[in-house]
Amino acid sequence: MTNLLTGAAGFIGFHVATRLLELGERVVGVDNLNPYYSVSLKEDRLRKLLDYPNFTFHQVNIADRSAMQEALGGLEFSAIIHLAAQAGVRYSLENPFAYIEANLVGHMAILELARQQTALEHLVYASSSSVYGGNTKLPFSEADRVDQPVSLYAATKKSDELLSQSYAHLYGIPQTGLRFFTVYGPWGRPDMALWLFTEAILAGRAIKVFNNGDMRRDFTYVDDIVTGILAARDNPPVKKDGAAPHRIYNIGNNHPEELLRLIEVLEDSLGRKAERVLQPMQPGDVKETYADLTAIQRDLGFRPATTIEQGVPKFTAWYRDYHNL
Repeated sequence: MTNLLTGAAGFIGFHVATRLLELGERVVGVDNLNPYYSVSLKEDRLRKLLDYPNFTFHQVNIADRSAMQEALGGLEFSAIIHLAAQAGVRYSLENPFAYIEANLVGHMAILELARQQTALEHLVYASSSSVYGGNTKLPFSEADRVDQPVSLYAATKKSDELLSQSYAHLYGIPQTGLRFFTVYGPWGRPDMALWLFTEAILAGRAIKVFNNGDMRRDFTYVDDIVTGILAARDNPPVKKDGAAPHRIYNIGNNHPEELLRLIEVLEDSLGRKAERVLQPMQPGDVKETYADLTAIQRDLGFRPATTIEQGVPKFTAWYRDYHNL
């Protein structure tokens, strides 16, 4: 099977590519290597992927249609796994147009690419738990209303779902959107809490604990996420009773953890205590996330297998090795 993977040099994209390549599948990776966070980290991920003979890479901005056509024109894909996006809630307050270009224009470009494919079986794309905004009903269910986003990032991800619904209806393109819940693990992103906390603790600096620590997150280990992505890819929705072949799933750990508990597990893993500086809630952030996994368990058999007590030490071991600490 030939897979087009956008965001191939990103955190989740790297792990998806690695799994597919280990399975012997062909992966055509696309990424623009933007400097939102360390480009060298992205390049290090790419170097590992380029060791596989069945991996090819194109550095291109998915929102640049002419560049995409030049890079991918004439290629046929069995599946598209679309993970490229401008990530981060807080960054969207400072650089809103980066989200419009990458998450809206870029998603639209992928839909048009999918429409031109003749053998495409499925388009799987990344949405986000951020679409639930300030919902207070827990756990978050796909049936909940998600029309009150509290960040621009969330608004773009919900917009992507609507664009995909329209293309599934108009052109019959089978699509699945996955609402990711706080993914962590080796090769993770430097703007995420686990990396920031680890970096600060090892450097002897204080960590910022937002909302005075009164937060819970459905932390989900990256290997579990990859398993869910491939399960989705292998089970495309079908048009039935006039409904478009498009579905949305939560993909999380179904076990929200107190932020302070995560810090305790991290301290144990590093063998050091953290100096904590309590901070107010940040604009666009939410107090709690909690994934209802009923639908994805029923349809795809997805069941997360990794606790933070297992996953956090795997991240810290990788972090020390990567930084030669």
